[in-house]
Amino acid sequence: MTNLSVETITQIEQPLPGAPDNWKRFFSFSTDHKVIGIQYLVTSFFFFLIGGIFAMIIRGELITPEADLLDRAVYNAMFTMHGTVMLFLWTFPSLVGLSNYLVPLMIGAKDMAFPRLNAAAFWMVPVFGVILMASFFVPGGPSQSGWWAYPPVSLQNPTGNLINGQMLWLLAVAISGVSSIMGAVNFVTTIVRMRSPGMTWFRMPVFVWTVLAAQIIQLFGLPALTAGAVMLLLDLTVGTSFFDPAKGGDPILFQHFFWFYSHPAVYVIILPIFGIFSEIFPVYARKPLFGYKVVAISSLIITGLSGIVWVHHMFASGTPGWMRMVFMATTMLISVPTGIKVFAWVATVWGGKLRLNTPMLFALGGLVMFVFAGITGIMLASVPIDIHVNNTYFVVGHFHYVIYGAVVMGMYAALYHWFPKMTGRMYSEGLGKLHFALTFLGTNLNFFPMHPLGLQGMPRRVASYDPEFAFWNVVASLGAFLLGMSTLPFILNMIGSWVQGEKAPQNPWRAIGLEWLVSSPPTVENFEELPIVISEPYGYGKSEPLVANPDALEVSHESN
Repeated sequence: MTNLSVETITQIEQPLPGAPDNWKRFFSFSTDHKVIGIQYLVTSFFFFLIGGIFAMIIRGELITPEADLLDRAVYNAMFTMHGTVMLFLWTFPSLVGLSNYLVPLMIGAKDMAFPRLNAAAFWMVPVFGVILMASFFVPGGPSQSGWWAYPPVSLQNPTGNLINGQMLWLLAVAISGVSSIMGAVNFVTTIVRMRSPGMTWFRMPVFVWTVLAAQIIQLFGLPALTAGAVMLLLDLTVGTSFFDPAKGGDPILFQHFFWFYSHPAVYVIILPIFGIFSEIFPVYARKPLFGYKVVAISSLIITGLSGIVWVHHMFASGTPGWMRMVFMATTMLISVPTGIKVFAWVATVWGGKLRLNTPMLFALGGLVMFVFAGITGIMLASVPIDIHVNNTYFVVGHFHYVIYGAVVMGMYAALYHWFPKMTGRMYSEGLGKLHFALTFLGTNLNFFPMHPLGLQGMPRRVASYDPEFAFWNVVASLGAFLLGMSTLPFILNMIGSWVQGEKAPQNPWRAIGLEWLVSSPPTVENFEELPIVISEPYGYGKSEPLVANPDALEVSHESN
């Protein structure tokens, strides 16, 4: 990753004038990538809260063996909506928002390659968000088909209405796919074509590498899911027969469309989190990232391997034995480049002068839970174990250790780390550490019990269960309620600090990268002129400057 010397950092710590503080710009059709990034982040967090409320209601039902809180159809619909909202309206948009804000700054660009396309992609998010939420209330919603919408169950229309909830759900997923593909085109073009002079491939921050790797997956994999959703929508509305077995269609074909993207989607989600870890650990350990080039290249290896793993989700779907063996091997193989990153992070932290600020705590907590998720992921890659625990809570527990344990923790780390840059204000460290403690404890209480439940045979998507599963379900539900409470200090911290927090210096963490050399928050076009990057990715304490023209960064060494 691109670094700069401690001497250079010291020279630029004084805050400089930033972007105009006008809250109205966040409600406009702005083409500024920083405004769009924050629009993504705030919108996605709103839906994160909705998805979290769904989760707490689900765990409220499961705190007792009897189905005594919700009607079973409502429970099933809420289960589907929780998963869909968290994926399509929180995880993907929040990561796109963070990437939108940071990538142009990190590569020395003034904006994204296609600013209007960027804005259009964002404004599709609230549109398909409203449509998706409407599908929950319209009769015939996705109460039975699950978030994967497998036919022929998803083709049923018991109401006979032209517009039903399942149709709206599929329409929302299709619009989401179009929005994400637009964003992927923008990111890949920006990173490939708009790097500042001297920003060679191996001078790019690792976060930029991971965003590039993730968006390449979006370009090649997401059209499959989007096309599958459109084809299923046509089957449901105009009577085509792509997946309807009663008309000669093949429902297994939809599973291939779905999983060809939906497993690589896990890497679309986790790769930017890997980039966040790679940016944060060196800063708070005061050490250069160990094995920078290997860590960067391993992201592209993950991208390549992600296209040949999807069938392991279909081991229980009558998959031929030879195919099971092939995809078991490829699924296990992808752990190699992932393990390389983990070893690099451990080597970076080992022996460092650790500063356990809130971003570092969240990054370390996310790393610990990702390692646990990786262990259970290798277990699920094995055909016998996968078949044994298929459709049980073991799978749910593994998935949530990835999505919440690693991804959400990583997102919190990023939000705290770059909060001073985005807002020009410092957050409350005390509230941040309280937020971490509640989140770490709640995550483990909520999702660890799902592993023994799954090994004992408890199926997912059930509102009632055998009393022998009661103990672990009570623990999981208490953890879910604690997770819900954990968001309160975060909301208080972010809003209160943004409104009246202490003014942030330009580089409060003595961090590395071009984004820390501009004002907080950055001006509209980021740089007065494009910076010329001249340093190699050395570590802290080296004497090489980062750029040859400091005036491009609005920094005058004479004035300091």
